[in-house]
Order: sequence, then structure tokens, then C-alpha cells
Amino acid sequence: MLSVISCVIKRNDGKLSILIEAIYSMSSAGDICLNVFFVSSASSGGAQLKLLSDVAQAVKGQGTIAWVNCGDSEGRKLCKKVKVDPSSKTNGVEVLHYKDGTFHTEYNRPATFKSMVAFLKDPAGAPLWEENPEAKDVVHIESEKDFRKLLKREERPILMMFYAPWCGVCKRMQPIFQQAATETKGKFVLAGMNVHPAEFDGLKQEFSVKGYPTFCYFEKGKFLHHYENYGATSKDITDWLKNPQPPQPKTPEVPWSESGSAVFHLTDESFDTFLEEHPSALVMFYAPWCGHCKKMKPEYDEAAEILNKDPGVLAAVDATIHKSIGERFKISGFPTVKYFEKGEEKYTLPQLRSKDKIIEWLQNPQAPPPPEKSWDEMPSSVSHLGAEDFREFLKKKKHALVMFYAPWCPHCKNAVPHFTTAAELFKEDRKIAYAAVDCTKGQNHELCKQEGVEGYPTFNYYNYGKFSEKYNGERGVSGAVGWLKSI
Repeated sequence: MLSVISCVIKRNDGKLSILIEAIYSMSSAGDICLNVFFVSSASSGGAQLKLLSDVAQAVKGQGTIAWVNCGDSEGRKLCKKVKVDPSSKTNGVEVLHYKDGTFHTEYNRPATFKSMVAFLKDPAGAPLWEENPEAKDVVHIESEKDFRKLLKREERPILMMFYAPWCGVCKRMQPIFQQAATETKGKFVLAGMNVHPAEFDGLKQEFSVKGYPTFCYFEKGKFLHHYENYGATSKDITDWLKNPQPPQPKTPEVPWSESGSAVFHLTDESFDTFLEEHPSALVMFYAPWCGHCKKMKPEYDEAAEILNKDPGVLAAVDATIHKSIGERFKISGFPTVKYFEKGEEKYTLPQLRSKDKIIEWLQNPQAPPPPEKSWDEMPSSVSHLGAEDFREFLKKKKHALVMFYAPWCPHCKNAVPHFTTAAELFKEDRKIAYAAVDCTKGQNHELCKQEGVEGYPTFNYYNYGKFSEKYNGERGVSGAVGWLKSI
């Protein structure tokens, strides 16, 4: 059916060539068929064509728009072939979407530039927030210019929700926020803005947007407070707006070293002396923010209680504070467990995570199996990036598909050979990059958080350093290669 769209449509009035030939030559039929809006009209178009032309340019390389006037003789034949009748529609226009060569759905979202572009870039994605009729009382901000204008002109207090479209907490809070907007209409302005794109990095820094959503309260254009109740009801929000107060200081988490556990907590100063006094010691290098460290702590504590110095002791080092020790032993991920015998480093033991395994191993220390080479140590055409070179590298690439991963993740391990093979196929093209970021290494943790990584693996597509969209397609070689070729 799509071959009809790409091959039979005639460029008979000049206008059609704006929509298709300006983007593809007609020999690119295979690419055209991947993601298509087929727009049939009962008339010659006019204003519709201008909108469609703008949308076509915005999705160039990612999608195609084919427009047909069913009112003339040539167009009427094609409309009959694909069984469309725009005259039966209220506005005289019918929009169908075709994906990978087959009919996908009738487009019934708003006929606006923003909505149509968003749909073509992610046909399976959720509608834009502003498309929800129940969000009509939320002011939807699209640009920094519009945001500054709102702050300057609005006399009423403003509660701003900075969000990202993929964020689960944002999706959960949007209905609550829009209900609060309706309940406070006329007294307060509740506004929303997607600030995930890199163009808003300055804005995020200005208002301390370190995660999504972030709520900021303004009066007469001045920022006063953050609102931090992420489990709020609409009543909670409306009640807070009646008497806005800054967030209460959070009760600091008790450091592990002060929790009274049986684990010995070492510092840069005490490390060597301790190991001289304890000939058999297991040391866990950790970071307070590390989720896997938090999961392992109770197991490690319980093992320490049971072992009680015989046949060895369990110790820990916060490598974010005692950095010289971390650097000395080349700690690049957390947790890292090392065994020391008579003060000398002997083994690194990634397999020790549970209480039982720790106790069993320390009762009979054995050399671990030879470690597998990490992905970034293996020769390949994948560019392995870190927080220090991520943005600079991507700025130079027209197309970059980045895989954010964790070495322990089974799905990541399955994806690695396919991703590596795909990278090999594009290695001669300097404008294209397949890159990877190990989110467990050093400062990469913060980078992954900033890039919206909520699980592993996560695939993000960037265009000259700017985040464009998430790739959620098939993870095999054909999926990754075919998708990038279609852009």
C-alpha cells in the first residue's frame, strides 16, 4: 500500500514537491515508507499545505508527509485506491499514518505543528500534555522567551512545573497539577514547561532543576521557593499556594560510618595501619548515593556481625570522601570489594554481594575466576564516553545513538554484541557515532541522571549534541541500523 503512496503520487502542481521532493528524491522510496502521514483533502489545500510543509521540514529524515487533493482527477484515482473519503470529514481532511509499510492508525490529535511533529517523531508515544482537554487551565510554555514574558507580564503568583516527557513522576503528577490549576484559576497561574532539551540547560541551572519534576514558585516575576511534595494531591497544592513556604530542611541521612554497625569504617589516615593490624580483611569501597551499595550494606553488616574478626574482618571506605584511597586502588565503580592479606591487595571480588557468599568466601579465600574484559577495554567501533568528554564528542556528530548501561545488567549484556556490530557498519562515516556510557563509573552517575536514564539499557539519539528522542525499537543489529538509516 505504501508503494502506491511513494510511487503513484504525481508532482503535478509544484506544491506536492515541497512536501516530498524537498526532502527525498523519489528514488528513496524505501526510506519514505518507514514513517508516513498520508493526508487527503477534499480541496486544493491552501493553509493546510503551509502547515504540512512546515511539519515535513521539521521531521526531515525521520518521517514523510504525502498530500493528495482528492478533488482533482489524478488525486481522485489515488484516494479511491487507498479508500479514503475526506469529504466525509467535518474539516474535509483525512490523515492516516503508515509505519514500516503498513497502516498504523488514523491521526486524531490536534492539527497543529507541535502535535504533528511530536507524533511523527514518536508515533507510539503519549500525546503532548497540552493536548489533554483537562489541562486547558495549565499555561503551556514552549520557549525560554515565552517563559520570560510570562514572568514579566503576570501579576498573579505563578507555580511552574519544569518536566520531561518521559519522566514517570511527572506523568503521575500532571493530572493532579492540572486539577489544581482549575481549582485556583483566576487567583494563581500554574504553568508547565518541558525543559529536558539541551537548549534549556541555562534555565535549569538558574532555577536548580536537578531532576524532574521541579516546581518553582514566583511572585511578581521573582523566584521565591521550590515546592517539593512529589506525593501531593491537588488539595495539597492549593493549600500550599494559600501560604507558600520554602521546603523544610531534610533530616540528614545518618552516615553508614556513624550507624554503629560491626563494619570497620576506614579513612585515608587509618587505612594502612588497620590493614597491618588485621592480616585478613575484606574492604568494600562505596558511594553514599549508589543504589547497589545501599542494597549491599545490610548484607555486609550482617556478615560482619557473624564473622566477628574470625576468620577475617569486614571494612568499608566511602570513596567519595576518602578520595586518595579510591584513586590509589583505581576504584571506578561502586561497590568494589577487595581482599587484603597482610596489608597487601590480593583480589577484587565482584561476585561477593550477599551475606552468605561473603561468609563462605572469607572462611576459605580463593582466587576469583579471571575477570572478563570490560566492554570499554575491548576493541570496537563504539566510542566509550564519560562525563568529561560526553558533550564535546557529541557536538561533532550529526547522528549519535548513545547506549547508557551498567556492566552487571543482563539486558545490556545481550545488547552489547548487536550494538557493537551496528557501530562497525557505520565506522567509516564520520558524521555518525555509536557511543556508550557506563553509568556506574564516577561522575557518569550524574550524567546519566541528567540524560533521563531510569533503567538499563537506555538508548538516546542526539543531533549535533542535542537530545532528540529515545530509541525504543528492536535491539538487534537490524533494528539499530535500520532506524539510524531512516533518519
